[in-house]
Amino acid sequence: MIKIDDIKKLREVTGAGVADCREALEATAGNLKEAQEFLKKKGIEKAEKKSGRQTSQGRVFSYVHGGKIGVLVSLACETDFVAKTDDFANLGKEICLQVASMDPKNVEQLLQQEYIRDPKLTIDAMVKTVIGKLGENIKVNEFSRITI
Repeated sequence: MIKIDDIKKLREVTGAGVADCREALEATAGNLKEAQEFLKKKGIEKAEKKSGRQTSQGRVFSYVHGGKIGVLVSLACETDFVAKTDDFANLGKEICLQVASMDPKNVEQLLQQEYIRDPKLTIDAMVKTVIGKLGENIKVNEFSRITI
């Protein structure tokens, strides 16, 4: 039997819905670590199903590091509602930090890079995780990195 406290813990860590957390815990016999992996895989599968959807909304994010490196990232989604969420904003911020630190040459290279905060995760997988959580297609349209 799955405990409500375990569902709460998993939900706090992953941000997934209650039903998804319950399903993950049931599938992994209550193991929180395995349930997180289960949800991550489920989110990536959801993202792949949404990849053909049009992304006509979004936001531009910026980051300046020490006055020497500046980054602009155009991140697109399906609706203005999702563009205003904290999860979308955090994704934009993390992608800016990635571009500032790793200096990718194009979007394809950026998506294949290991995420600077978690080398087990690529930027593409990180984007797909957020897609699974928010339920909308998200794309990195373009970015610009300026240095002095």
